[in-house]
Formats: sequence, structure tokens, C-alpha cells
Amino acid sequence: MASKIEFVEFMADQLGGAGEITYRKMFGEYGLYCDGKIFAVICNDQFYIKITKAGKALYPEIVEAPPYEGAKNYFLVEDVENRDMLTELTVATCAQLPAPKPKKPKKEKK
Repeated sequence: MASKIEFVEFMADQLGGAGEITYRKMFGEYGLYCDGKIFAVICNDQFYIKITKAGKALYPEIVEAPPYEGAKNYFLVEDVENRDMLTELTVATCAQLPAPKPKKPKKEKK
């Protein structure tokens, strides 16, 4: 079951205090970016954020689960109404993620 765009937009709004939140459709679901770093996915209208040491330290009780079959575990954040918690977790997570790699220039066609 693909996620609804309304839920994706709601989550982008909830996370707005963490930085510039954007999203991109990926394989029928959505990847979320904060200031250009991919940090979370939305699958089946559920919010999953990458696991980091900082995230575990802040919220050790958050459940870990794969967003889809065959994926590695993410934090499954069920309290999507708690804007302060979402912002704090997103900021801590993104601080530990590497910067996005610069895109290679496209080759000109001959």
C-alpha cells in the first residue's frame, strides 16, 4: 500500500523546525531530506527515521523495525503528533549523518 501524499505533507510540516524539509517519491513510497540529507522514509503511511547513536541516546524506547521487507531497521516513530520530539530527533539524527555527495556533471551527448 503506497503512502498518501497528505501524510507526507503533514510530516514535512511537523518536521519543519529541524531545517529545510523536502521529500521525493521513491519506489512508490517517499524519502525525506533535511537540508539535503536523506534521513527518513515514509512507507505505508508510517514514519521511519535512520538510527543513530544520538537518536538512541535521546529516545532509547523507540521501536526499531524495517520500513519494508529486506530493509535494514530504522526507528519507527509512532507519535507523529509530537512536533518537539520529532524536531529534536531529526536535528540529532541529521547532525550525525554525512553530507550528501556532490552530483557529477552530466556528460554531453554527441
